[in-house]
Amino acid sequence: MNHSIVHEGIKNLHYEIREIVDFGYHLRSLGRPITWENIGDPVAAGEKVAPWIKEIVRETVESGDASYAYCPSRGILTTREFLADVVSNRPNSVKIGPDDILFFNGIADAVDKLYDLIQKDWRVLMPSPSYPTHTSNEGKRGDYPHLQFRLNPRDNWQPDLEEIENKVKYNPQVVAIAIVNPDNPTGIVYRREVLEGIVRIAAKYGLFIICDETYAHICFNGAETLHLSQIIGDVPGLALRGISKDFPWPGARCGWIEMLNKDASPAFREYCDALVKSKMMEVCSTTLPQMVIPRVYGDPRYQTLKNERAKMFERRANQVYEFFRTVPGVIARPVQGAFYYCVTFEDGVLDERQTLPIENPAIREYVEQCNRGVPLDKRFVHYMMGSEGVCVTPLTGFHTDQNGFRLTLLQPDDAERARTLERIGKSIRAYTGL
Repeated sequence: MNHSIVHEGIKNLHYEIREIVDFGYHLRSLGRPITWENIGDPVAAGEKVAPWIKEIVRETVESGDASYAYCPSRGILTTREFLADVVSNRPNSVKIGPDDILFFNGIADAVDKLYDLIQKDWRVLMPSPSYPTHTSNEGKRGDYPHLQFRLNPRDNWQPDLEEIENKVKYNPQVVAIAIVNPDNPTGIVYRREVLEGIVRIAAKYGLFIICDETYAHICFNGAETLHLSQIIGDVPGLALRGISKDFPWPGARCGWIEMLNKDASPAFREYCDALVKSKMMEVCSTTLPQMVIPRVYGDPRYQTLKNERAKMFERRANQVYEFFRTVPGVIARPVQGAFYYCVTFEDGVLDERQTLPIENPAIREYVEQCNRGVPLDKRFVHYMMGSEGVCVTPLTGFHTDQNGFRLTLLQPDDAERARTLERIGKSIRAYTGL
């Protein structure tokens, strides 16, 4: 074949969270057992789905054949009505109707479409580090370098509003600002004044806002659950929600978009209509998970479940923070949401001469072969996997120049988590010599 087929932006599709798994599988084939701390699947990590949620799913399946059929392309009407009421009844929230809710096969499906439908020459400003589904899809569309603002680990990962405004002001091709709140990978919850500042910037420059609220129900350590609909005013925006981390039911692949103020401008209305038309090309999203949402979210036991899970992740997050705050050469800060923890290395701590002992010659050879030309934090992660068998995700895999790594808070056994932390701390000390 004489012609290139693949879109040139495809080279920007990177998902280190799963790419590191291939590296780990190869090490395992060479005899190294792996402790997986890279993927945010609560169920796979051992969290049990509440029996009453399973009962609702079972009853729904057995109530008839509707769960086996197609549903409307936008999503099941009664579920969209329920969710629109939830949004509209939040304190100080904008009001929406069922046609402002649009279902997708998971948030990743929504993210792919919402970036793909933006014109090639327009840009979306997003954080650094940033969840790679967002940054990769943004990079794929226009094949441009990512346009980002920095999340500062020394300020509990909060961004600088002045930097955000300057990035918008001096890049007139910016059409939107995207954030994840609570954040993946850092675990921060954006302060109210920061969110309000982002809304003011969007209003001033005629932008819309994309807010991924996948972890909105997992806030702790004093952080408030604050939805985009509650602070957006009359600015147009998209809030992304799903049940993967809530029930949790990641295998359901069930997510939706709240289209906020879609009539704020003809251009934004056209964009929202394009999202609906694009979704109709797929016929519909998965039916069964949509059917159970009103019963689960409307059950009084769900609020209890949310509170219990928030307390659980708060305890785990604080355990991880208390450990890393004593490790030399890294920056560790308390987190307030989601179920991840990010550790960054101090400047100058990592270099290309550092190694860890690996007894198995085949594993050592493979690690050294894979470490040619990789970022410094990925180099450390490779050596730690070969030496200690702990798999974390290099922070540079989240489209940032900050060296570090992300681990999950999903291990249900506190003692096992403590042992894993000790193995990571041992590796950091041995690798850096600090």
